[in-house]
Amino acid sequence: MNYDFVFRSRRSNVMSRNGLVATSQPLAAQAGLSILQAGGNAADAAIATAAALNVVEPISTGIGGDCFALYWDAKTERVTALNGSGRAAAAASIDELRGLGYTRMPQFTGHSVSIPGTVAGWSDLLERHGQMTLADVLKPAIRLAEEGYPVTEWIGQGWAGQTAKLLRSPRWVSSDLDNGPEQPSGHELLIDGRAPQAGQVMQIPTLGGTLRAIAADGKEAIYSGEFASKLSEHVQRYGGWITPEDMAAHASTWQEPICADFGDVRLYECPPNGQGLAAIIAANLADGFDLACMSSVDRLHTLVECMRIGYAEARQWVCDIDVVQIPLDELASRAYAEQRRKEIHPQRAAATVSHGYPNAGSDTVYLTTADGQGNACSFINSLYQGTGSGLVVPGSGVSLQNRAALFVLDPDHPNCLAPNKRPYHTIIPAMTTRAGALHASFGVMGGYMQPQGHLQMLVNMAALGMSPQQALDMPRWSLSGPHAGMGADEAGGLLMIEEGWEYETLTEMARRGHQLVPVNGAGRGGFGGGQIIVRDPESGVLIGGSDARKDGCAVGW
Repeated sequence: MNYDFVFRSRRSNVMSRNGLVATSQPLAAQAGLSILQAGGNAADAAIATAAALNVVEPISTGIGGDCFALYWDAKTERVTALNGSGRAAAAASIDELRGLGYTRMPQFTGHSVSIPGTVAGWSDLLERHGQMTLADVLKPAIRLAEEGYPVTEWIGQGWAGQTAKLLRSPRWVSSDLDNGPEQPSGHELLIDGRAPQAGQVMQIPTLGGTLRAIAADGKEAIYSGEFASKLSEHVQRYGGWITPEDMAAHASTWQEPICADFGDVRLYECPPNGQGLAAIIAANLADGFDLACMSSVDRLHTLVECMRIGYAEARQWVCDIDVVQIPLDELASRAYAEQRRKEIHPQRAAATVSHGYPNAGSDTVYLTTADGQGNACSFINSLYQGTGSGLVVPGSGVSLQNRAALFVLDPDHPNCLAPNKRPYHTIIPAMTTRAGALHASFGVMGGYMQPQGHLQMLVNMAALGMSPQQALDMPRWSLSGPHAGMGADEAGGLLMIEEGWEYETLTEMARRGHQLVPVNGAGRGGFGGGQIIVRDPESGVLIGGSDARKDGCAVGW
């Protein structure tokens, strides 16, 4: 059977009263829904969904990755932010990498692996906000791993692109650092050395065993004992630094979210080391324009220019703020936005955008859940680039992330590599409130697309009055990311444009100086996969949308 990516389908919003889950794979969405139906809340459902995604979409997420969450607690009427990202090893060294000839962080050696924060994040979210245990919420994921599931279309296509990395083919191997076994452990995520095809049943028994260990022993199953030793040994075999002591020292962090007022809603993002700051700055800038009354081309131009500035600031300042002080309050302030808004020309694209100096005082899965009591969770879990580093802890089915590849080797940069430090992170959840009550829990996964997707969904819903599904279905745009060759003073030289925009709009954008790159077909996956749940404050009805650019759905009861 042949599969295409033309997106001919029309999706309606999903509406429910007792609970709703939206994510990029239907079986994972149902896993979360089953937990809601068993009496769990939004936090319980979020972890069940995330764990199931570890199994059914292991090329994008996993135990060996990181997570972030925003949680709306209906009792306290507050948004809390969980940073479940890991740090560099204690022995991490810029000098060592430069001595090996690197001028930038390697992407797929052991040096690119930071401590995986996922399981600690799961455990800590449940401890603070959940009603169930890890053993309860991991049951659907364990069943999927051991009994198998049919691989879906988008995921099957992406899996095929990861085979060479999992098998450490010459394209991915650094000959002076790769000292792995003759048969790389990546074969655990393949069938006879090949990626499973769409419709083929996939079982990952080694991953099921790891999930069973977590269910039995909690997060200690990952951060101490045999697994921590095996992970450390494997990373060191490929040149990295992680030790069992590094694993044992890991801890999640609860933080105050950063926010921006846009019209009558307030946007919440996790603070750095995540790139949510780019969305906050862009939203503050955009709030100074009457977007709803603009023409399509004026609105598109304005939002792109707001995002250029947001990214210029994020690339300079996003780092581990527990290690490096940055002017975060000033960067996120409306006063600073008013200052920088003057740089936006209504008829001309900026050729380059530099970061400012306010006065001091990057494949992923996204899911969102809501329960009938009014709680909601915006949750994101990732390995970074496909299967991350491509390294799989032998006998575990666990791919290891390559988040440390996002450090820089300039010792004077806030995001420079350093021991026990968190790197710049691309994954970010979002949430909005209106009049002090939950409005929406949403996200748009996909590397550097994420804050751009947040801005577009925010504008679509809050300024243009779109429903969740309508907001997701609209054609998107995306400034090219740092990995696509942006210069030091550029905030996106190329503007990727999804099919669906009017010809006249694109012609005028080009006239204004935007370097357009039309994208269609399977390439549209680069515009991210979004999920949205909106809560009606009067009726309590939950309204969900799920991105047709992915395999998933929204499900409710």
